[in-house]
Amino acid sequence: MCRLISITSENPISPMILLHSLDMMKEGHDGSGVGLYLTDLGGEFEPYKEFPILSGIFSNAGMKKLDDYMLARGYRPKFERAIRPSKPVPAGTPKRDVYLISCYEYPDDWKYLPKAEIRLRLMLTRVQLRQLGIEDGSMMVFSFWPDVIMLKEVGDPLAIADYLDLADKNIYARSMLAQGRQNTNYAITLYACHPFFVQGVATMTNGENTAFVPIREFLMSRNFPGYVGYQSDSEVFTHILHYTHYTLGMGLEAYKHIITPLKDEELSRHPDGARLRLLKHTCRPLIIDGPNCVIGFTPDRSMFLVQDSKKLRPGIIGGKPGIYCCSSELCGLDAAIPDRDRDKDFQPMKYDLAFVDSRRREIKIWNQWESFTHPH
Repeated sequence: MCRLISITSENPISPMILLHSLDMMKEGHDGSGVGLYLTDLGGEFEPYKEFPILSGIFSNAGMKKLDDYMLARGYRPKFERAIRPSKPVPAGTPKRDVYLISCYEYPDDWKYLPKAEIRLRLMLTRVQLRQLGIEDGSMMVFSFWPDVIMLKEVGDPLAIADYLDLADKNIYARSMLAQGRQNTNYAITLYACHPFFVQGVATMTNGENTAFVPIREFLMSRNFPGYVGYQSDSEVFTHILHYTHYTLGMGLEAYKHIITPLKDEELSRHPDGARLRLLKHTCRPLIIDGPNCVIGFTPDRSMFLVQDSKKLRPGIIGGKPGIYCCSSELCGLDAAIPDRDRDKDFQPMKYDLAFVDSRRREIKIWNQWESFTHPH
C-alpha cells in the first residue's frame, strides 16, 4: 500500500512537515518514491502565484528544448528555481540534471481571452511538453498552472528531501499533498507517481482500482486532451473529479455519488432518489471498485477525504481551526498536528465525505443519505 498525507493551513508551511509524517508511516510504504503537490504558495513563489508555474525534471538538452518551445509561444520567464543537486545521489534514484520550478508571464495575445480558454491553453501546453519529453526522455512535466508546484522522484522521501535541500529552498505552501509510493502493480515511472493533477484538481489514492479499464475508456471517449497518461490506475480519480467539476458543473457531493453510488434499493428510500438514480445511470462507467481511499483538493482549495464502499483502506482527518490534515494513519496525523483535540478526529466510512473548505475553520462531514443539491 501507499501512504498519504495532506494538510491545509492558514499560514504557509514547509513540505518537510508532510515528509516527516510520511516517515512516521514508513512501515506502510517501501520508499520507492515520493510525490508532492503544493498550492496556495508562500515563500519565494508567493509574489508570482497569479502566473503559470511549470514543474518538472529536465536534462540539459531538455532545458534547451523547453526554452525554445516556450519562447516560440510567447511565454516569457519571470522567476525560477532550478535545483541542480551537488550531493551524492540517493540509492535507487536516477541522476538528473535539473529539477525545475519556473514561473512565466502569459503571452501578450492572451490578455482578453476568457478564463475557460486560458485553462485549456495552459493544459495543452503541459500535455504537449510532456509528449515532447517522452520522445527522447529529456523532460518530465508534472504541472503547468498558476499557484501550483509539483515534485516527483524515485527514492525514499526524506532522502530525496535531503538530496534536493528542500528544507532550505524557501518553498512553502498552505495546501499540500504528499504520497510515499509503494511500487506494487507497475514498473517505476514518475508519471505513475501520485498525486495527479489537471486544471486545479489534484488527488492521490491508497488502494487498487479494479474498475480502471472501463473508467479510462469512458474518460478517453470524452475527447478532452487532458485525459491522457493512465500509467496508474489511480489517475482516473483525478479525472473523474475534473469531469464532475468542469463538465457536469457539480461539487464534491456529486463526486461521491458518482464514484460510489447507492444501491438501487437504497435509492428507492432516498429523499432525492430519482435524481440520484439518473446520475448513477448516466455516469455508470465511472463507478469505482476498490478498495480505495482518496484524498485531494478541488480548484477552490477544499481538502477532502473519501472512501469507497468497501472501506478497506485506512484514512483519518483531524486538526484545529487554522490547520487540518488527512492521513493514512493516526501516527501521520499525530506527527503533522500533535496539539489538536483528538476527540474531534474523524474516520470516514462508506457513505461519508469529509472535507475542510478554504476558510480552514472546521471539518465538515456529509453523508450520502443527506439531501443532494446542485451548486448555485
